[in-house]
Formats: sequence, structure tokens, C-alpha cells
Amino acid sequence: MARGLSICSNGRKSSTLLSSSIARVSPSFPLKTLFASSYPIQPRRPNFSRLFCNLASVPETVDETKYKELFNRRMAMAGLKPHHRIALGVSGGPDSMALCVLTAKWKAEGLSSVNKTDGFIDGLVAVIVDHGLRQESKYEAELVCSRVSEMGIRCEIARCDWVNGKPKQGHLQEAAREMRYQMISNVCFRQQIGVLLIAHHADDQAELFILRLSRGSGVLGLAGTSFASEIFSRDLELDTKHMKNKSILLVRPLLDLWKEDMYKICQWGRQDWVEDPTNLSQLFVRNRIRTSIGNLQSGKSYQTSNCTFKSELQEVISECRRTRSFVDKVCTDLLKQTVTVTDKGYAVLDLERLNPTEVKDICLSKYITAILQFISQRQRPIRGNTSKLLLNYLRAIPCRTSLTAAGCYLSPAPGSKGTKVIVSCFLDTCLPSKSEIFNICFNEAQKKPPFDDLHRITSDAKSFTDRFEVRFLDTASESVLSKAKELNLVSESTYETITLLKRDETNRFITKPEDKPVDETNHGPNTAPSSSDKVHLGPGQDLYFMNRFLIRWNLSNHHCADSSCGNCPVRKATSMEVRHMVESDWLYLAELSKCSNTSSSHKALRSLKSIPASARRSFPVLVNHCGLLLSVPAIGFSYCPCLKASTLFLPRVPLGGGFSSFL
Repeated sequence: MARGLSICSNGRKSSTLLSSSIARVSPSFPLKTLFASSYPIQPRRPNFSRLFCNLASVPETVDETKYKELFNRRMAMAGLKPHHRIALGVSGGPDSMALCVLTAKWKAEGLSSVNKTDGFIDGLVAVIVDHGLRQESKYEAELVCSRVSEMGIRCEIARCDWVNGKPKQGHLQEAAREMRYQMISNVCFRQQIGVLLIAHHADDQAELFILRLSRGSGVLGLAGTSFASEIFSRDLELDTKHMKNKSILLVRPLLDLWKEDMYKICQWGRQDWVEDPTNLSQLFVRNRIRTSIGNLQSGKSYQTSNCTFKSELQEVISECRRTRSFVDKVCTDLLKQTVTVTDKGYAVLDLERLNPTEVKDICLSKYITAILQFISQRQRPIRGNTSKLLLNYLRAIPCRTSLTAAGCYLSPAPGSKGTKVIVSCFLDTCLPSKSEIFNICFNEAQKKPPFDDLHRITSDAKSFTDRFEVRFLDTASESVLSKAKELNLVSESTYETITLLKRDETNRFITKPEDKPVDETNHGPNTAPSSSDKVHLGPGQDLYFMNRFLIRWNLSNHHCADSSCGNCPVRKATSMEVRHMVESDWLYLAELSKCSNTSSSHKALRSLKSIPASARRSFPVLVNHCGLLLSVPAIGFSYCPCLKASTLFLPRVPLGGGFSSFL
């Protein structure tokens, strides 16, 4: 929940007692009576700063039809229908309460019925996250839950457990946001829900535009938050039918509406909301930008200038979004045509088919970023000098050198004469280190996935993207605003306002030196991980290793020569350590092949010779407590035939996946 919510601003009165607005009934809902008089009123706690607010100063006339039609159109664009199971992210503020109103009406009218047993709308769940950062947050979450439940929406409160301690003030909002998405996703996966609606709106987009403009973001960043995207579990939520990590469709259907629309929708739905006093704190960058926008507009003829400013700023953002949609489409096509992902965990780029000299910078940058994010499983953007270095590297055909960047190692593919590039993990950088042991019930392969038609829905949604003229494709990041003025997208007044907002926030922002990429052609041998980093796996267990590999080992009934005398190191092992391959491992295989008659080591060496050394380093291996290499599952090596080990390359986020937008 937010940090502490209190009286409404902007002239809206707040209820000093919760009962002041409980008895009102909405004739629009064929659901439970809203805020029934039997609602249990709990005593107010001494330090409870969260109060529900009413709409005393909001105009009485609300165009219900406009809001319903706009919401219905957005839901159709996302490929969603009322029968789909949907979750709502709810905080209790006017934005999320407006989302509850619109979704409940859309669902109830589309289904034409409500569950007669409990009065709740089928297939709709609101998730309220209690961040646990304040003493009264538990009570606040329960209060919002009661309010939303009275709308006929089932509610679940997800309580955060900060195992590593609560976040520090400087990282509070970012950490809370990440935790919020994680908690809501966990609820969705557990309840077999494949769609999540979030109440981001046009004001959020405007603030994000100014923020990113002040940070020197390019066209793709200035496009703002995507209308629809796909998010994946931080942990492995395995869809055993398709052997891939499950995902959730994240939709923001209110991006065309402004903050004042949220209040009007709450009035229409007879809903109170809560206001957060921390939204006035200038410690947070979005609050500063929000205040600055209000201050700049208040000195002019407010009604006219504010509407003009908002509409013109929205048009600039829309133009950036059209550019991003075009770039995403180009990038997706290039990935399909030129990238081969191997089951060993590395990718091969065909530079001849890519023809990078003919691809625009903005498209080529998005293309290589998607590949590096996939191989490293780090969803960080690539900016500045690193991006320029990568573009120059791809365009230097034939490729003769190697390069490290963004957690990956790029090198010419053997035998390709520089026309192909191998991208593999560079293990000397900070990579996702989480390894999770769990048990998979593979007999669930026939069970229906939680959202089996998610792929069809996303495909339908993408079909709404029409062919259009893209006018920002060749525009540098520092020239976006000037280009918008040149195209008459913004007036002189709006241009000056945005420039002032950008300058004001830029002066507040202290830039940090950019991390320089490592450019090396030779790397020393890797060393084994320290004892504190070791991960042990027992027989029959499944290990999800480094967000990439699903590993399992077991013993067979095969009798080896050493088993009769009890000297077999495999049969002695009650668990095995899993780590990455190091140079000493393949040297050991070479020695083993000279003194052993088994074919396993010979086949392993032949396989290794066809794989670049940089790619071998990302292979998971199994060793015993003495450090003896027992298996390299990726190339089929086992020290003894009685050991059956397997590995499956199963990245948490697929190629081109994550928060990449398609609308």
C-alpha cells in the first residue's frame, strides 16, 4: 500500500467518519448493494492517516457512455473478452477504484450474470499489496479490500515479506514497485489467472515523458509505458505442456484517460477513494514533475492552456509510440530471420542475412539489445557508448574480433569466415545468480495451462497495429522535441513549457559515470565458484540454474565395474554440486579420454571441439564433494553409465520477451 493516505486535495471534502459515505447505493450495478449499512465500522487507530474521500466538488454530469465505449474498445484491442479470468492491481486510490468500476461493469454486462451463491463477478479478482512498510498498512489493506468487495469483486491481500530487510529511502519506490509486481504475479499464477489490469493513465505518461526527456532518453523511451506487454515470473513457473516459463498479459486500458477522468468515473460508480499525502513530497521525482507541470500552467489561462498542453504532449507521445511499434515489428522479423538459439544456451547471428549496414540504427540497437538481454537474462537497457560499440561491431563485416558487453561475449563463429557471430554468457560479469530447487510433476503435462489462449490474444492484439507513417525514426534523442515542433505537433507555448520542465528536472538530476564495456579478445581461465556460491542437487530433484537451465540427475540400475567394490564415485554421492564449466574440466576430459575405454569422454571431446570456448563456459556441470567432474549433461558426458543426468535450456524470459511492448 502507499505510505499513508489522508484528506483529498483540490477542494474535495474527506469523510471524517467512514460511515458518512457508506449508505449510498449505485443503481448501475446488478451486484451487491454498495457499502451496505451492515458494513462493520472499525475504530480509527491513533496513527491511521488513510481516509476515504468523496466527490463534493466534482461536477454531477458524467458522460458514462464515453467512458464505457473507450474502455470496451481498449479491452478489445488487447484481445480480451468478459469470460476471461482477470486480475486487477488495486491500491484504493482514484485510479485503481476507477479501474474497478469500469472492469466490473464491463464484466457484469458481458457475462449478463453474477454468481448467485456469493454475489461476486465470475473470473475477476482484485489484488491489494500490503507492502508492510508502515504499522497501519495491514488495517488499510483490509479497509480497501472491504470496499472493493462491496462492488462484487473478489479480493486478495498479498503481504510482502522483505527477507533482506526493508528498502532504503532512496530506492523505496523502485523496490516497492518490483515487489508489488512480484506479489501480484504470484497471486495470478496461483489462481490460474492470465491477465492483469493496471490503472496507469495519461498523466502518468506525461510525467514519465518529462522524466525520461530530462535523462536524455531516445524515441523508444519517450514512448512511455506500453499499453500491453508480457511479464514472466521471477521464479520458474513451468508450463509443462509447452516446457516454458508461464507468463501474464499485462494491460493498461486507461492510458487515454486523464486524472480528472478518474474522479468522474468514481463519481459515476458511486465510489470513494483514498489520497496519498506522500504524492506531495518533493523527494520523489514524479511528484516534482507533477508539481512543476501544475505551477507552469497555473500562471496562464488554466483551462485553455492546460487542455492544449495535454493534448499536444499526448500527440508527441503517440508519435513516439508509433515509432516504437514499427521498430518492434522490424526487430521481431529480424530475430526470426537471423538468430539461431541452440539448446546449449548460446545464440548464433547470421550477419549476411541481417545485412546490418542496411538496418537503421534505432532498429539495429533494439535487435542486439533483445539478444543480449535474452542470453544474459538481464533486462537492463543498453545505452550510450555501449550501444554505439555494438552497432559498429555488427557492421564490421567480416567480423574478426571479440567483444564483451552487457553480460555477454560476442565472437566470430568458427568456420564462418566472420559472417556469423556467437553470443554467449560472459561469466566474469554480474549475472542472475538465483538457483531454485523444486520438484516438477511431469504427469501434469496434459493439464490445461492457466491461460491457454494467451498466445491467440496477443496475436489478435498485434493485428490492431495498422501500417502507418513513422516520422521519428531518424530522430536523435536530443532532437525529439525540435522535430515535434517542426512537424507542428506542438505549439510554441507547449514547446517552451516542456523545455522548462526538462531543464528544471535535468538540473536536479546528478548524472553517474556510465560503466565502460570490456573489449577483450583473450580471457584467462575461469575459476570455480567459492564455497558460499555452491549449489547442491540431490537425486530426483530439479534445479533451475542461473535462470537458464533445468537440471536433474538420478542413478540407473546399470552396474559399473567399480560398483561391486564400492569405489564408484557416482554411487557414493548423495548430492552433487552444480557449477559452470571451467577450463580444467575440458582438460580433465582430454586426460580421461587417453586412459579410458569408455566412449562418453571421447564423444564429449568431439562435441566440445565444435563449440566455441566462450560458449562452453556457460555449461552447467555436476561434481562430487571432492570436486571430481561427474557429468556435463549438455554434451552427454557421464563419468559412469549408472549416472543419468539431463539439462534443458529453459530461459526465464524468452527471446524478445519481458516488458517489450507490442502496442
